[in-house]
Amino acid sequence: MVFDLKGEYITLQQLLKACDVIDSGGQIKAFLMNEEILVNGQRETRRGRKLYRDDVVSFYDTRILIR
Repeated sequence: MVFDLKGEYITLQQLLKACDVIDSGGQIKAFLMNEEILVNGQRETRRGRKLYRDDVVSFYDTRILIR
């Protein structure tokens, strides 16, 4: 999946909401604690992690490329 970035960056929480992975911001904390989320191959637990163009977010069988 490719996500077209409109500004300079997007937070991990905003990305997951925009891609319909989570329904609300309140779900993000539990989601990050219970699932292995990788940003550029590194485990990430911060919902406010800033994502920039060419970053890759992976979880389950999903891969999101930020463009």
